[in-house]
Amino acid sequence: MTQALGVIDRWIAGRTSHYICVTPIHGIMECQNDPALIDIFNASGLTVPDGMGVVWLLKLMGHAEVSRVYGPDLMQAVCAASAEKGWRHFLYGGAPGIAGQLAQELQEQFPGIQIVGTYTPPFRPLTAEEDAAVVQQIQGSGADIVWVGISTPKQERWMSEHRERLGVPVLVGVGAAFDFLSGAKPQAPLWIQRSGLEWLFRLASEPRRLWRRYAQYPLFALLLLGQALKLRRYPPA
Repeated sequence: MTQALGVIDRWIAGRTSHYICVTPIHGIMECQNDPALIDIFNASGLTVPDGMGVVWLLKLMGHAEVSRVYGPDLMQAVCAASAEKGWRHFLYGGAPGIAGQLAQELQEQFPGIQIVGTYTPPFRPLTAEEDAAVVQQIQGSGADIVWVGISTPKQERWMSEHRERLGVPVLVGVGAAFDFLSGAKPQAPLWIQRSGLEWLFRLASEPRRLWRRYAQYPLFALLLLGQALKLRRYPPA
């Protein structure tokens, strides 16, 4: 988390534009049959492990310094630093009403934070006119950070497509953080998060929406086995 905050600080200070992929196993699996999505992840300014399973695997592979950078925790950490830094935030995503509620919650939790705009996209592709209007709104807001909460892999594609057009220093795809931090959906207790069983908590909370996502996990285990046995290779980006 400390490293992630330092990177964000440098990007804003240097006014360079990058996006951050906050990545659980679900994000990795979405890449398996989508070369374009692989390129999007590999082109990110920073990709961080969102799930404990990813953290443990990285440690087993020799990366002892790795720790979880959970989307909601990253958002709160950045917001906490914003009062001193003066960073300005734009919230893009969530179901109707969620972005506004999240803005209110963040302003109450972090007095003085600057939320300079919100936008809730419809559950369909934007028209060219709508997209141009959103780009203009974000550019005009003076945002330093755009938080994108439209789930993986849509949020990664959106950040990749809009990074250069927006010219905002930091875009972060945080998925369900909008729902959790606004209070719209329950967040797993800390002990469940640390145990690696958060996926089970979320599946129990939203089985109809999430069962297909977590049905990918056995395949992920098989892919890991194939990699360990050198039956399948994943060359560096």
